[in-house]
Amino acid sequence: MLKIAITGNIASGKTEVQHVLVNLGYDVLDTDIVCHELLDSNVELEEAFSEFDVFEEGKISREKLGHLVFSNPELKKQLEDILYPDLICEIKAFFEANSDKKLVFVAIPQLFEAGMENLFDRIFLVYCEDNIRLERLMKRNNFTKEYAQTRINSQLSQDEKLIKSHLVFYNNGDIEQIKAVVPILIEQIR
Repeated sequence: MLKIAITGNIASGKTEVQHVLVNLGYDVLDTDIVCHELLDSNVELEEAFSEFDVFEEGKISREKLGHLVFSNPELKKQLEDILYPDLICEIKAFFEANSDKKLVFVAIPQLFEAGMENLFDRIFLVYCEDNIRLERLMKRNNFTKEYAQTRINSQLSQDEKLIKSHLVFYNNGDIEQIKAVVPILIEQIR
């Protein structure tokens, strides 16, 4: 089994690549969904952030938590230190459950930031020009330009990730380009 990470910076098009892979019949673990589930069930996380205004109706609000941690690197690190060990367990369980497959994919935006590269055989980077990502993020999430830029700046640069990746998809286009190119790139991995 080849374990392939799909990574890329925010608003690069990872989710669209993931949808194409699923439509092609591949198994893909979405670590954003896993982390959202962990936010809803992690007692240690609730305790660590209990003194902050990040709760709505007794649960951690992803939006409020995001605003807090992306403006405070120490709190972001604390959040990651709590979530990442559980995330690694979920990724390993996914691999085990799909051990009979030739290729499995894990969509993991924070792959390099989390230092999880060693879990994978290949790294597939979705790369998109910064100005396009900024526009997408502002439109998609209704972020101000300043907050969108803060989110973009919180990740390693795409150029640093480019050097560490096995396969790169330049996604400055639209969904039709993704649908056309991703199957070709996957054949190169096989």
